[in-house]
Amino acid sequence: MSSMRTVALPSRLAAVAVMALAILPLSGCLFNSIPAETPAAEDPISTPEPTTGGDSGESDDGAPATLSFEDGDLLSDSVYIEWGDGLMTDDGWETTSADDGNGGWAYGTIDGTCTAQFWQGYTSDVQVTPGDDSASSDAMLGAILQTDAATITPNAVDGAFSYQVGGNADVANRQITGQDGDRTWIMSARAFATPGLGVYLIVDCTGGDTKAVLAEVIERNALIAY
Repeated sequence: MSSMRTVALPSRLAAVAVMALAILPLSGCLFNSIPAETPAAEDPISTPEPTTGGDSGESDDGAPATLSFEDGDLLSDSVYIEWGDGLMTDDGWETTSADDGNGGWAYGTIDGTCTAQFWQGYTSDVQVTPGDDSASSDAMLGAILQTDAATITPNAVDGAFSYQVGGNADVANRQITGQDGDRTWIMSARAFATPGLGVYLIVDCTGGDTKAVLAEVIERNALIAY
């Protein structure tokens, strides 16, 4: 994965991004709601260890051992992917928006300098590209920022989420970074085109090291596939 960098967004996109982040709902209105039978994110203590099987590196539940963009094609249609909630018991963070039942929630640092917004769910409202999770992830970022993937792609970089447990970089994602004065935000998204799923994380800080905060959040909130 390439390292993160702060990109110079086109002025129109930068203006839209600031507005979108200011009003971005956590209800996931750009996406369908998570079905009622889908369990909410649980304490990371219960996070399962990855279990690989066979020569394909795919586990018995239809999830591959890693989730590079190419590995997305190995996902079964029935797999579900969600965030492990690792900030629930972290004394440095507090809930700022409770789980809304539609895949979105948020935490803020106790000192009020940063927020971390999470979303998980189905992406039927996003124009994904079958067999290309990278392009589909750019389309997801475009949907959040009210623009198209063609605008996002030259301004985004590859990044990674943790997978099953913290401390790895096994889930490829696409990231876009922006600034507004002393405010810096990093938006990371991954679309899984085969099962029609997606996740995003937005870390938004005023002052401080946004990249370091993002790394902390990713370390403590691994994606879980089952």
